[in-house]
Amino acid sequence: MPTYTCWSEAGLISAEPRARIAAALTEIHHDVADAPRYLVQVLFADLPAGSQFLAGQPVPDGYVWIRADIRAGRTEELKRELLLRIMGEVSEILNLAPEQVRIYICEIPGPNIAEYGRVMPHPGHEEAWFAGLPKELQERLAKLA
Repeated sequence: MPTYTCWSEAGLISAEPRARIAAALTEIHHDVADAPRYLVQVLFADLPAGSQFLAGQPVPDGYVWIRADIRAGRTEELKRELLLRIMGEVSEILNLAPEQVRIYICEIPGPNIAEYGRVMPHPGHEEAWFAGLPKELQERLAKLA
């Protein structure tokens, strides 16, 4: 957690931009939400041509939808900063206009999420949660932080 899922028409985002977007989303979330990098997950889903509609009409080429599932408890200001930075960096990486990047933040209470074999804490309690993980897992995750 958080999980960023990026949907676009198949072929719009190749491997190199995917890697850049994944790195950007990881850094943005780490910088803005102060979450460890090892918690940030990025998924890409290709949609077949003719699968995207807006106002009942096929969407023009070059639109990207990003759903950000994050733990609840963040301020409106923090979420606004996430939205604006993501929109700016993703549109720059893909050479799209900012209005072609749609982002939705969906909040989930930390205790409603399980990762790494444990129920997640509320934001701000990651250190205690991390300390409760098995040492081997802590060492592996510390390399990703």
